[in-house]
Amino acid sequence: MIIKLDQAVELIKSGDVVAFPTETVYGLGADAFNIQAIKKTFELKGRPSDNPLIVHVSNQQQVDSVAEQLPEEFEKLKQAFWPGPLTMILPKSDRVPDLVTGGLNTVAVRMPDHPIALKLIRQTGPLTAPSANKSGKPSPTKPEHLDQDYKEGIPILDGGSSEIGLESTILDLTISPPEILRPGAITAHQIENVTGSTVTDFRNRSLSDTEPVKSPGLKYTHYKPAATVKWMKRIPATLNQHTIYIVHSKKNWPDHPQIFSYKKNYARLARDLYDVFRTADHLGYSDIEIEQLPDAESDRMIHALLNRITKAVGTDE
Repeated sequence: MIIKLDQAVELIKSGDVVAFPTETVYGLGADAFNIQAIKKTFELKGRPSDNPLIVHVSNQQQVDSVAEQLPEEFEKLKQAFWPGPLTMILPKSDRVPDLVTGGLNTVAVRMPDHPIALKLIRQTGPLTAPSANKSGKPSPTKPEHLDQDYKEGIPILDGGSSEIGLESTILDLTISPPEILRPGAITAHQIENVTGSTVTDFRNRSLSDTEPVKSPGLKYTHYKPAATVKWMKRIPATLNQHTIYIVHSKKNWPDHPQIFSYKKNYARLARDLYDVFRTADHLGYSDIEIEQLPDAESDRMIHALLNRITKAVGTDE
């Protein structure tokens, strides 16, 4: 159900939930201080309650309402990357309900780079906004993806297709050195250039059974279509009629409806990835085979693509 901005503001202020666009993926927005609205978010998504939510803000005053004792790196990173696809984990304020943070004393905060999202948040105040898909499914990057997940319909602010198509980088600023918990369009190298200090990477270690989960995307199945996702080294001479193929190298791939070719345009591949996943499911394909990606240093989107595809494949990175 497509709605207008003033309707979205009214619904959120009354304790309802609204899907809205960001530059990464569509989010499912609820008043970050309204426990009943936040509970509705978890129920709609089928999301485990110990999986923290990201709080979306539009200005520094809203940051100050959800976080405190801001680390010195915060201001530098805010100036460099906000609004944009960087989520920072900060010490939370007492105003933030424990349900938002999975009971932790930290909160994940982001300022999205989308005019509709910013207009909405300016009028509503901070919003919790996990990706608007049903839990475990690929994140929605178009309004029609929401219709696929919520047959009963949910209110949607239509912002067209997401520009980036993969979720934000998540950086934990409550530990030293800071640690990237989820890769996205902002890379460790970019962050280090701004802060002048080292950034570690969660992918270089594993999550223990007792370690609290500070970030979405660490503990539960994510980004997975119904079709089986596999890595491949080359396309077979004869295409399997039940398979979608995603390729990225600059070979002269056949012009074929089952082949999605990106010719080293990894930003476009990232933007389209979840849409291709959903297209495969919608058309009834049983398998999606993806050409193995090159070294992660060759393009800034490779780390994020590796993370999402590996989780969809269902193997450890």
